[in-house]
Amino acid sequence: MSEIKQVIVVGSLNIDRVTRVANLPVPGETVAAEQSDLYRGGKGANQALAAARQGCRVVLFGAVGSDAEGTAYRKELKVAGVDISHVRTVPGQTGVAFITVDRKGENTIITAAGANDALRESDISRHREVIQGGDVLLGQFETPAAPLIAAAVIANEAGVPVVINPSPWNPAFPWDRCRTDYAIVNRTEAHELLGFTPESSDLPLIREAMHQLRISHLIVTRGRDDTLVFRREGEPLSIPTLPVLPIDTVGAGDAFAGCFAARLASGDTLTDALRAANCAGALSTLGGGAQKPVPDREKVDQHLLYLTTPTRQSP
Repeated sequence: MSEIKQVIVVGSLNIDRVTRVANLPVPGETVAAEQSDLYRGGKGANQALAAARQGCRVVLFGAVGSDAEGTAYRKELKVAGVDISHVRTVPGQTGVAFITVDRKGENTIITAAGANDALRESDISRHREVIQGGDVLLGQFETPAAPLIAAAVIANEAGVPVVINPSPWNPAFPWDRCRTDYAIVNRTEAHELLGFTPESSDLPLIREAMHQLRISHLIVTRGRDDTLVFRREGEPLSIPTLPVLPIDTVGAGDAFAGCFAARLASGDTLTDALRAANCAGALSTLGGGAQKPVPDREKVDQHLLYLTTPTRQSP
């Protein structure tokens, strides 16, 4: 039996309050909800769960509040196979996300950090050996930057690949303080990161920006359109997505990131890891909430057969 690989996640844990509407409201408009639900979410926990469902051992660094929601969340993640020994319980409220989803599956999200803001650099630095023992480090921007930077620097020194999903966007994040092997962004985040929307014709500009930001691979997810991959060395790649009719796109990016990190940790090639991640992201949109619809490894592998379009260099 092959050794089980380990993904280290530094990130948030939230309670998602999801409201479903016919159409997203415009500024100043009040709309009636068709349904209201409560789920567990947060980009860190979502991605940790997605990686665990791909068969990896997952260690999560984060914080929940001392409220009932935080206690219940820890128990649920433990049952799901996520190592929560580094998830702190702090006085106060667990983080909350207020999510509105329309009939097309599009969404808007507002977060209240709560306990997530309590994650500290010291929570990482005193557990260096955990980071060093990982096969991939995965982080996002729903917690303070200092713990993620600390984890990334430790990973850099240990030769552990670093995957960063810069969401929600933080313009003050100090990219130059660590090396990022893989940055995963959507169209909007790509524009925020580079100052322009990347296309293959802009390759010299993209590579220069990646050099300045110390990013080796820039992965741009584009919904149902092919995922683009820009590399400091080598031509861009275009990875086909799995066509689906989405019900709820909340958490699709997290399913993608978690699956990608897990497949990378398991030894998949970049192309294979991205094809699997595209499947995981698409399949996660077929149910409600950010966590329950996230597919396991068997389901992703079954749907990889439908990706008949070969990976190609981006024109």
